[in-house]
Amino acid sequence: MATLLDDFRSGQWSRPPGLAPQHHVIVDLIPDGSRVLDLGCGEGDLLRALMDLKNVRAEGIEISDDCIQACVAKGVPNVNQGNLDEGLADYEDGSIDYVILADTIQVLHRPLQLLQEIARVGRSCIAGLPNFAHWRARWQLAVGGRMPKTPTLPYEWYDTPNIHLTTIKDFRAFCGVAGLEILREIPLRTVGGRCHEVRFLPNLLADQAVFVLKGTKATG
Repeated sequence: MATLLDDFRSGQWSRPPGLAPQHHVIVDLIPDGSRVLDLGCGEGDLLRALMDLKNVRAEGIEISDDCIQACVAKGVPNVNQGNLDEGLADYEDGSIDYVILADTIQVLHRPLQLLQEIARVGRSCIAGLPNFAHWRARWQLAVGGRMPKTPTLPYEWYDTPNIHLTTIKDFRAFCGVAGLEILREIPLRTVGGRCHEVRFLPNLLADQAVFVLKGTKATG
């Protein structure tokens, strides 16, 4: 069966506005009808796509009032305002089929605590993150001697929201500390609005990665 990633590569799938290339990989990974919680859901583009394409029961947590209003305008009403660094106390153990943490972990003050909460709440988790060990970032730091700016890390050092950048290798080790088992790792090269899976030297050649995770003590 063709996947959204296959369609996207062939140009047969029209990517919804605002949906990042790596997000359609996440859409592929989530079964129809799942209960999904998107942490740091932004303006709701990923949740909207999941609702349209996978008929999910969509929920989100977002700290920005403007983003929450954008979610409601797109027909994603079940988005609560909250600070992810404060945890997920409102959710019971194993109550969510898939917790999504897409391009969010690097902006958290307490990523370990949130990953531990995700291991408790989610039957599965899908995490997406920029890879700080990508060759472009390494080259700019090694040769130019300045903090890298790349398409996936576009900010100046003094105004970036990213406070805990990581690499693919570091995130693998981090999952073990947080009590999450890696079920699948999908390193990606994103260019020109498209993405391709990287099968060789992923920590060097992939600028993004998507991980499918499961809590080692998850219920169900």
